[in-house]
Amino acid sequence: MKSVLSKLLLLTGSLAVLAAAPVHASVDSILNVSYDVSRELYKDVNAAFEAELKSKGVPNFQVRQSHGGSSKQALAVAAGLEADVVTMNQSPDIDLLVEKGLVDANWRKAFPNEATPYTTTTVFLVRKGNPKNIKDWSDLVREELSVIVPNPKTSGNGRYTYLAAWGFALEKTRSESKAREFVTDLFKNVPVLDGGGRGATTTFTQRGVGDVLVTFENEAILIGEELGADKFDVVYPSISIDASAPVALVKSVNSKRGSGAIAKQYIDFLYSPKGQEIIAKHHFRPRNAAVLAKYKNEFPAIKTFTVEEKLGGWAKVRNEHFSDGGIFDQIFKK
Repeated sequence: MKSVLSKLLLLTGSLAVLAAAPVHASVDSILNVSYDVSRELYKDVNAAFEAELKSKGVPNFQVRQSHGGSSKQALAVAAGLEADVVTMNQSPDIDLLVEKGLVDANWRKAFPNEATPYTTTTVFLVRKGNPKNIKDWSDLVREELSVIVPNPKTSGNGRYTYLAAWGFALEKTRSESKAREFVTDLFKNVPVLDGGGRGATTTFTQRGVGDVLVTFENEAILIGEELGADKFDVVYPSISIDASAPVALVKSVNSKRGSGAIAKQYIDFLYSPKGQEIIAKHHFRPRNAAVLAKYKNEFPAIKTFTVEEKLGGWAKVRNEHFSDGGIFDQIFKK
């Protein structure tokens, strides 16, 4: 009897240990599918997260990363790319995955700040000394200028540029038709549409095309660091757009791979003081107030608006402006 009892106790103890084991014990990697200009950010985030797991007894874990134009990346996930986590730069790309049944409809409630661990805004990068005297959105429609912008149909970076210009015109004219005219004139000055923000950066900085690159603040600062502050200047317009970057778990892949717990832990890490510090060092505006205050000199005050505040929300914008045959297609065709 004692022997049987001992075996039962041993079995019970073993089951308890298994129950207490982390859900991700059999998962040795996750894939974060992200947008174009976040490559360097997530390279450092991933290394720090892997190191933290190792310190907690989970060695040899790997976060794999995939980058491209935000909308192109969302379409890739919808088509079968098995992302455990998506970290995009605009919410419509995650809403697309909701429509496909891959992400929970309440993804905005799953993490703080409507599931956006950081934000940025759209600024101008000009040649050193600003030889064309570019100061605000109104300058970008001057006939002699060449403006470099990624494609708003495939890139969140380009989409934010388009919407920031539209919002600026609305602010000035209070007229949708005048805003359309303004954005039409701006895109007349765009000689090429790269698929993503990093491609547009290459066109402007390495190919030497264009008088101004319109891009995210973090990308503009990074260019100055990597290519030399003696080559470019950053110009902040009078008003720009809030470009909060949303994140979500891909529930279909999490269920299939058993990666839900570790994937959530990964996103939680983005909100941790350590994660927020890495975000700030890569020139994105962190949500953590203490970390933001530490880097306040790097982030000048700028008046911004959200898509919800000025443009009727993402669903309206997506349908009216960026659907096939929508306003952007009409503008660029013209």
